[in-house]
Amino acid sequence: MPDYKSPGVYIEEVSSGNKPIESASTSIAGFIGESAVGPLNEAVPIANWAQFTKYFGGFSESPYLAQALYQWFANGGGLCFVSCCGRPDDTETAAKEPEKKGDKDKKGAKAAAKPVSRAGLYIGEDRGPGNRSGLHVFNPISEISLIVAPGQYDPAIHDAMLSHCENNADRFAIMDCPPDLDVALNEMYRPRDSSYGAYYFPWLQVYDPVLKDNKFIPPSGPVAGVYARTDGERGVHKAPANELVRGALGLKYYLTGTEQALLNPRGINLIRDLGDRGIRIWGARTVSSDPEWRYINVRRLFLMIEQSIKTGTQWAVFEPNDQNLWKKLVRNVRAYLMTVWRSGALFGKTPEEAFYVKCDEETNPPELIDMGQVNIEIGIAPVKPAEFVIFKIGQIAGGG
Repeated sequence: MPDYKSPGVYIEEVSSGNKPIESASTSIAGFIGESAVGPLNEAVPIANWAQFTKYFGGFSESPYLAQALYQWFANGGGLCFVSCCGRPDDTETAAKEPEKKGDKDKKGAKAAAKPVSRAGLYIGEDRGPGNRSGLHVFNPISEISLIVAPGQYDPAIHDAMLSHCENNADRFAIMDCPPDLDVALNEMYRPRDSSYGAYYFPWLQVYDPVLKDNKFIPPSGPVAGVYARTDGERGVHKAPANELVRGALGLKYYLTGTEQALLNPRGINLIRDLGDRGIRIWGARTVSSDPEWRYINVRRLFLMIEQSIKTGTQWAVFEPNDQNLWKKLVRNVRAYLMTVWRSGALFGKTPEEAFYVKCDEETNPPELIDMGQVNIEIGIAPVKPAEFVIFKIGQIAGGG
């Protein structure tokens, strides 16, 4: 309370008590790959194709990274972070062979050079700030919401991508299939079970300015661009499926609806040629076996809401843990969820059907207050995609 000494008119600015919560970004990607030029293991913010070529060169400098970024921008992607984890021709030399008795020619000889494990480059190490490599380079960048490793289909890399997203709990992995189908459809590889990633098949055919001909590229780059485009046009609650892939001229494999029936239940999302409707993403599933987290948009909606509330309620840390704080938190979270509901992201005709927020004596008993905790219980009803649209048609007797 100000201490007034002199007579006069004074003005005080009074806080409304409202702390608006803004939605976290859902369409900033982290791309990791190999390039012959550019800084190593450094996340460089890139906003357009010209910036990418400035730092990492063009199509001839990287096997997959440049095409992925070009397709990302072509399909609606914007700001992203790019990290070069190694050079395309990286090699390592094995340790010296031990000297063998009677074999003086081999004394001190080195084993033949062999390619570096690609998985090691992408997985990397976390040795603290300023000394991170591979996927760990993206750890401190909270803006990233999508993780892409173009052209990488090694199960170890997929596992590392999913673990990275699960540990950070604020991002989602888009994973590539192998270029060739060498097994039966029902035996096709898919990444391990997780709700933090999606897997796409097959590779796409695009035009390559260097070759001056068409070539096949992994799907993750253009698919990530479609994610960003859909988020911007419709919102993260809209599944990034039944969307046109810009720049796609063909597919490595053309599958039918019957063949997709073998893959869709396993969480393998197809990209299909639908004739006059063009080449479109025709799947919206994560690689999770849990029905609650079956759909990409549901997982990504929860990630957005969780991160938005986490960031938007930082002001509450170290505040007095009493009823006044609880009411403020409920009011602010409810106001945010109202905007999410009005955007069409939540299921229900009324806000009461779509979500609830609870923070009172029941969620905050004395023992938790003594531990310095304030607990808020939130429930939301996400809108799930209409994956199967069924029309039941029968005959009726004609009048006459």
